[in-house]
Amino acid sequence: MTLEDVRARIDAIDREVVGLLARRQALVLEAAAFKADAADVAAPDRRAAMMVRLEAWAEQEGLAPEVVRAVWTAMVDAFVALELEEHRRRTR
Repeated sequence: MTLEDVRARIDAIDREVVGLLARRQALVLEAAAFKADAADVAAPDRRAAMMVRLEAWAEQEGLAPEVVRAVWTAMVDAFVALELEEHRRRTR
């Protein structure tokens, strides 16, 4: 295997991840309709429970927990911001 082969495999995985993120985004935007206010959107208790669950899954998969924490923190922050925007749009 060459570096180009490894990069091609990484690119294929990245393509799958983008598709999964698009599906997640659609659900995040749909969830905005069920939330009463910005605190419901942020949902810190759910977020904390999610991180515990994700770190356990990471451990099962041999993935470094710090990678999961960093990636999901950035992803959830971005999706919360998007959902807040959607929630504001829906409640105007």
